[in-house]
Amino acid sequence: MADSAFFTALSHEGVLAVRGSDASKFLQGQLTCNLNYLNENQASLGARCTQKGRMQSSFRILLQGDGCLLAMARELIEAQLADLKKYAVFSKSKLTDESAEWVRFGLEHGDGALVSLGLDLPHGEHAVARNEALIAVRVSADRAELWAPAAQADNLHTRLAAQLREGSLNDWLLGQVRAGIGQVMAQTREMFIPQMLNLQAVGGVSFKKGCYTGQEIVARMQYLGKLKRRLYRVQLASGELPEPGTGIFAPGVNSAVGEVALGAIADQGAELLAVLQADAVEKGQLHLGTAEGPALTLLSLPYGLDRDREIQQ
Repeated sequence: MADSAFFTALSHEGVLAVRGSDASKFLQGQLTCNLNYLNENQASLGARCTQKGRMQSSFRILLQGDGCLLAMARELIEAQLADLKKYAVFSKSKLTDESAEWVRFGLEHGDGALVSLGLDLPHGEHAVARNEALIAVRVSADRAELWAPAAQADNLHTRLAAQLREGSLNDWLLGQVRAGIGQVMAQTREMFIPQMLNLQAVGGVSFKKGCYTGQEIVARMQYLGKLKRRLYRVQLASGELPEPGTGIFAPGVNSAVGEVALGAIADQGAELLAVLQADAVEKGQLHLGTAEGPALTLLSLPYGLDRDREIQQ
């Protein structure tokens, strides 16, 4: 289903814009990613944390015009804007919700369609290609996002549909689960620190950039090795797709040993990204919802965790 070429509208996410002469400087002190690494050909993942290192949002960020655009779960936009605006009072930057100004499509195995739009997108991690107002971003192997002004939505939909089948949002999210890219949703806001979503393993945390909100906690977790929970991929053989934040339990343990971060229906049951206690994973016997709930089976992720490599970012 999700392994063939398709496109779909990314209606579940919105776009937060930070514009002005101080946009990048302002965000550098607020976000986990390094804004100095962004350029016309490079985007990034990232997160905005509380002082205690808990993620208020996670996003994909890229440069556009006189500032930056951050794509995140639509339900997080209002609260994230309100928080960031408190810190932007003395900055020459303007923060707005530009969700209505942009249309975004997800393409799987759709590079040919991008080429027809004048976008020759490299295969490198977080690579960006541009053609006039169109922007393409590599999000994982064989998967890309297409950004465009909202006025071009109908024309782009027609041109994509002439080359690719139109898939569902679930198809796209299944690809994201298989790529191991976790995401903060409304139900998990301020629940995880970045390393719990493996954000440092997919280029969303810089340990060389200096201070930002929550940096002390995030750095301590990385350098002192005290992280006991991280992101895993698991399979649910049957049953309804659980909401983000749903607890995961183990026999003989009174409290949850983890939570669902993201999930999608697959050919057999569902596949989930879940933040789990490492010792519970080693013991096995993970169950959804209660200790007697449906069993979960551990699946692989397409990357490993390498602290020495991660701290070089």
